[in-house]
Amino acid sequence: MEWRLQRLQNVLKQKSFAAVLVMQPENRRYLTGFTGSSGMAVVTVDAAYLLTDSRYTEQAKFQSPHFAVIEHGPAQMFQAACQVLQQRSVRAAAFEEDFVTFDQYRQLVEQLPSIELVPVKGLVETLRLVKDEQELEIMRTAANIADAAFLHIVKWIRPGLSEREVALELEIFMRKQGASGCSFETIVASGPRSALPHGVASERVIQNNEFVTLDFGAVYQGYCSDITRTICMGTPDPRHKEIYGIVLEAQIQALAAIKPGMTGQEADAIARRRIEAHGFGECFGHSLGHGLGMAVHEQPRLSKISDDVLEPGMVVTVEPGIYIPDFGGVRIEDDIVITSAGNERLTHSAKELLLIR
Repeated sequence: MEWRLQRLQNVLKQKSFAAVLVMQPENRRYLTGFTGSSGMAVVTVDAAYLLTDSRYTEQAKFQSPHFAVIEHGPAQMFQAACQVLQQRSVRAAAFEEDFVTFDQYRQLVEQLPSIELVPVKGLVETLRLVKDEQELEIMRTAANIADAAFLHIVKWIRPGLSEREVALELEIFMRKQGASGCSFETIVASGPRSALPHGVASERVIQNNEFVTLDFGAVYQGYCSDITRTICMGTPDPRHKEIYGIVLEAQIQALAAIKPGMTGQEADAIARRRIEAHGFGECFGHSLGHGLGMAVHEQPRLSKISDDVLEPGMVVTVEPGIYIPDFGGVRIEDDIVITSAGNERLTHSAKELLLIR
């Protein structure tokens, strides 16, 4: 963790910021290692503090050895931050404009009347873009848990179960495999509901001869996995096979071509052109993928408008889809890490159209 703190302090020097207040949970954990639910990191160019309340003081000391831990009283976190900044003679401090609410900003202004507050975007998130080998090993485990969950659920799922029952089984299984939770609300979308890209599990009963889209992920040691597979209950009709084949082809081509130096727009175009060539361009409304790490959606983006440049160590999803209202949809998603030579898949579940009979 110490080198992450040093990198941030170097950024502060480069940008001429005397200090930054870090409250966003993933950013705070990335810098400090602290997993508690309440706290603020105050980082200056030559010092670092972790402010938290009495519930977490001992935990913070153990998890964050490179930070001076300061215990604050009830509802006094901003007051404690003010005292730290005044002690360090800080006259201007950056804060996370994408996270701090208006009410929190108002409290900061009230508690820090003599300190200029400077809104910044992506100060810590930029440091999180490229994963180190320790992070990648954790993410490989998170991906392995998701792969194991898919193998389990295809043996367990059957017509007559509700989508919610399937989602619950996935979540319980991942927990038993070591996950601390789910990366997001599990999506189980069957039949016509599979045309909903984010169709979270409902009470709908799964039936024969229809698609079921399963989109889920595991959180392991603070890092997320995110996988989607679409299966068919019973016997697919020609339309099922057609759109599944197109999505699979688009995803395989994208996986084969994505490499460092490519922009998110260029990556997105690989899969999008294939789907458009088959006449289903209007049925692929979302982006090809997104960054993955401590948050399930982070930079970089693989989209029609993204100029993010891919670098070795970045982890992204690759998830083309086709969605046809009143019929169903297909999405196939894998997690990959960008390497110096191209990319490496982190998720390895089979992708041929699986028929559950």
